[in-house]
Amino acid sequence: MVNKVLVEAANLVQAGEPFALVTVIDVERPTSTRRGDRALVTQDGRLTGWVGGACSEPIVIREALRALADGEARRVRIGPPGRVEEGAPADLVVAASSCASEGVVEVLVEPELPAPTLSAVGGSPAAETLARLAAEIGWRVEREVRAGVDAVVVATMGHGDEEALTAALEAGAGYVGLVTSSRRAGAVLAELRERGLSDDVLALVRSPAGLDLGPSSQQEIAVAVLAELVAWRHERSAVPPSPATAVDPVCGMEVVAGTARETAVHGDETFYFCGAGCRSRFEADPERYVGVSAA
Repeated sequence: MVNKVLVEAANLVQAGEPFALVTVIDVERPTSTRRGDRALVTQDGRLTGWVGGACSEPIVIREALRALADGEARRVRIGPPGRVEEGAPADLVVAASSCASEGVVEVLVEPELPAPTLSAVGGSPAAETLARLAAEIGWRVEREVRAGVDAVVVATMGHGDEEALTAALEAGAGYVGLVTSSRRAGAVLAELRERGLSDDVLALVRSPAGLDLGPSSQQEIAVAVLAELVAWRHERSAVPPSPATAVDPVCGMEVVAGTARETAVHGDETFYFCGAGCRSRFEADPERYVGVSAA
């Protein structure tokens, strides 16, 4: 199972998909897991691997999605109330569980957020230098425009600027930059306007791309563009929002509403549960628990 998890993690990295890797780092018996067991949680809340049964999974998924939202790794201790809090340091996430096993599991949750993708278009020294430097700081670099790319920098020096910019705008890139002089940029944008592109769309093109360093070499232009790209990356929101949670009305556990496997509807309200046992108890006597849940 561990190998399958790592293989899946490698596949997700290759595909540029976010996920959280969860590793069991400590256990206090009785538990159904052991140190070194691993799982991964994808952005849609799917868990692959093994880090414990139904008592641990909702908590692991919840904390993994929170880690993907804020980009921060965290240690999480899961166990029965009273026992799980003993000696817990301030930086440890403590999650009480109503599991009958009475064991304690501690996991390390590590978010893996995909590096942004840059299409550095052109054979100019600026494009070549930009591609090399962006790869050095961890960006995924391509030399052609494709759908879904995060940023496109066109540095063809007049060899197909219009076609490359059109492709970049159609691909929905968040950053579209053109490396050229202001005069040449005006001519390129005018040509694109004549081809039917609206002023609102053309306003997305940054040109001249990069920070204004004055007269610069091609290599210096690449550095200026990369600096602007880094600033743009930090300005935009690159991670999903923190997941919406609900309280299991039976045991009081906080679960992710969107990924809860056990739900029940009573009146006009949907209730979410950590597992089938809590759902069954609720359905047997819902009036006992109505008003406890806070979605």
